[in-house]
Amino acid sequence: MPDDAATIELSLRELREVAGYAAACARPALAIFERERPGDRRPRAAIDAAQAFAEGAERTKALRDSAWAAQRAAQEARDTGQAAASDAARAALAAAGTAFLHPLARATQVKHILGPAAHAARAFELAAGDAPAAGDAHIAQARTLATPVVTEVLMRYPAAPPGGGRVGELIRRLDASLRSSRHQPGT
Repeated sequence: MPDDAATIELSLRELREVAGYAAACARPALAIFERERPGDRRPRAAIDAAQAFAEGAERTKALRDSAWAAQRAAQEARDTGQAAASDAARAALAAAGTAFLHPLARATQVKHILGPAAHAARAFELAAGDAPAAGDAHIAQARTLATPVVTEVLMRYPAAPPGGGRVGELIRRLDASLRSSRHQPGT
């Protein structure tokens, strides 16, 4: 297991694979955000930017700016009492942010890899009246979306850290599932 001061190898190809995974995990929650906040395209733009990076676009200031814009959308949704929309926008923010994953062997980096799935899962829970089964279903789907490359990158980092409320719990559940020796991507 890497220690907190160590760095890991992380290629551009691997970053692109993680970004593609993040975009795929976050995209389903867009429907929640767009239903509650029609006309606000910031989270969609962030996910689209993450997907474009995954497909070969450069890691640019515009990509980072799209993440910041999704964060503002999340805060605005939260401030108006739209918790599900806020978590959906946070999923988009996290997806765009994966392009900037740090090669530092710190548990906090796991949140950057799995945060898009966890925030999307939380958005589904909240949209279903705070029903954990809705989040569990999305985490199960996120598990099947993880490619061998995503799992290999994840395994270079320490396990997900404690804390973070329900989103942290969802991150840890997905992390443990992907790390399990029985995990086979696509199952």
